[in-house]
Amino acid sequence: MSFIADITNVSVTPLTQQQIAHFLSADNTAASTTFLNLFSQVAHCEWSILLDTAGSKKSDGRFNIMAWNPSMMIRAAKGQTELIDAITNTSRKVKEAPFEATEKYLHKQVAHLKSPLDKQYAHLPFLIGVAGMAGYDAGRFYESLPSNAIDDYDTPDFAAGLYLQSIIEDTETGIFYYCSANGSTQPDFFQPEFSQTDFSQTDLSGTNHSESVESNSVNQNTNVHGECRKPDKLKSRNDFTLTTPFASNLTKEEYYQRLATIHGYLTAGDCYQVNMAQRFTAQYRGDFWTAYRQLRDTNQAPFSAYFHLPEGTIASISPERFLSVKNGIVETKPIKGTRPRYKDKQRDEESANSLLNADKDRSENLMIVDLLRNDISKHCSPGTVNVPALFALESYEAVHHLVSTVTGKLASESTPLDLLASAFPGGSITGAPKIRSMEIIDELEPHRRNIYCGSIFYMGYREDMDSSICIRTVLAENNKLHCWAGGGIVLDSQAPDEYQETLDKVSKIIPVLAAFNEGNE
Repeated sequence: MSFIADITNVSVTPLTQQQIAHFLSADNTAASTTFLNLFSQVAHCEWSILLDTAGSKKSDGRFNIMAWNPSMMIRAAKGQTELIDAITNTSRKVKEAPFEATEKYLHKQVAHLKSPLDKQYAHLPFLIGVAGMAGYDAGRFYESLPSNAIDDYDTPDFAAGLYLQSIIEDTETGIFYYCSANGSTQPDFFQPEFSQTDFSQTDLSGTNHSESVESNSVNQNTNVHGECRKPDKLKSRNDFTLTTPFASNLTKEEYYQRLATIHGYLTAGDCYQVNMAQRFTAQYRGDFWTAYRQLRDTNQAPFSAYFHLPEGTIASISPERFLSVKNGIVETKPIKGTRPRYKDKQRDEESANSLLNADKDRSENLMIVDLLRNDISKHCSPGTVNVPALFALESYEAVHHLVSTVTGKLASESTPLDLLASAFPGGSITGAPKIRSMEIIDELEPHRRNIYCGSIFYMGYREDMDSSICIRTVLAENNKLHCWAGGGIVLDSQAPDEYQETLDKVSKIIPVLAAFNEGNE
C-alpha cells in the first residue's frame, strides 16, 4: 500500500470570484448556486462527496464542503473490511472493523501534517482528511445481531475515503477556499485535461506508482476509478423521472400489527422505546444529482449531503446532527418528537405548541438524551457531560422537531472516531435499551436499513469531526430509489398517529421526486 509520509503541510488558497466565474462561464454563477455548480463538475465521479448546509443556519450551519478523488478508501460489507489504494489500484482485506480501519489506514496517513501557517484559516473545518458514510448496518461489526431482515442492497455498509483536496465555502463571507496537501493552488478539475485519475495516480511526494505491488487488484465490481465525466444527455430537470410510484414494504395493517408486537415488548418490560420504520421504493431513470438539487432546495436541511459511490448514490437532507468534536468539545443533538408543518400560520403555531407541550414526546426525547449521555460518557472526561438544551423547538420545511443538546469534553486518550464507533448507531433512531431495540427492529422491519439511520461524517486531519443521522435520506442504486420514515414507539403510542407521522416525514421527499414526472408530461 502507498504512503504519504513525505507530505508535511496543508495549503489553503482562497479562490477568487474571477477564477470561479471564468471556470463556470457556461453555468449559472448566481451566488446561491455557485458551490453546487462547482460540485457538478465532479458529482458523477465515484467517491465524490458533498456536505451541504443547503442554505440553513441551524446547528451552526455555515460551511459547505466538497471533496473528490480520495487516495485511499475503506469499504466494509457483509462482515468484511477492505482497504483500497487508488494510487496503485489495489485492495486487500484487513482485520479491523470499519471505524478502526479508517483511523489506522486513512487518518494516520495525515495525522502528522502541520496546520496552515496563516491563522486566518484556523476557523475552517476539515481542510483535508477522512469523509464518508457508515450505514446503520455497520453496527453489525460491533454488536451481535440477528439476521432476519432482507439485505437487498449493493451499496456497502461503510465507505470512507482519504481526501487530499477539498473546496470549502464560507456562506457567511461568500469566500471559497481550495485546500490541498500537494501544494497545488487550484482544483484539478479547473484544468481542461482533468479526468478522475489525475490526482490519485501520482504520489504526492512526486513518486510514480504505476508499478504493481503485492496485493489483490481491485475487482471490477469495486471499480474504484472510472472516467470522471458527466453522463451524456443530462442537461435539465427533465432528465430525472420516476418510472413507478413509491410503494411501502409494509401495508398500513402490517405496520399496525408490528406496533402491536412492539407494545407487547414494552408492556413486558423488554424495552422502553423502539424506533420502527417503513421503506418506500420506486424505480427511476435519469440523473439523480438533478433530483438531489431539488430536494435540498425544498428542504433546506443543515446536514444535507450527496455521496456518489460505485454501487449507489446517497442523497441525504437530514436535519439531525449525530456527533461533533471541535477543539475537544463533543456535541450531540438528538431529535425526538415531530409535528407536521402547515401553510396557515395559526395552525402551524398550534402544531408547534402541541409538540412543545406533549408529555409523550418529551418522555421519548428524555429517554434518548439519557442513552446518549451514557454513550458519550465512555469517551468523555468524567464530570464533563452536560445537557445545555432540553426540548428545544426546531422547525423545518416539512415538520417541527423537538431537539435536545448533550455536550462533553473528549477524553485525552480517545479520538473522535473512537467516540463515533462506540455510540454507533445513534440512540435517537434505535431505541432504549439500544441493543434490544435493534434486535426488535431486525425482527419486525422486512428489509435492512443500509444508509437509513446511519451517518454521513468527516474527520479532518486536525481531528475536528462532524456527523449526521441519515434520516430523510434517499438511496439510489440499480435504477431504484429507497427512502424511509419511522418514529419512536413508546407505551402510549397510538398506531394511527405513528403511521401518519411517518408520512409527514417524507412529505417533502416523495412528492418532490414525483413532481419531476409532472414536468415531463
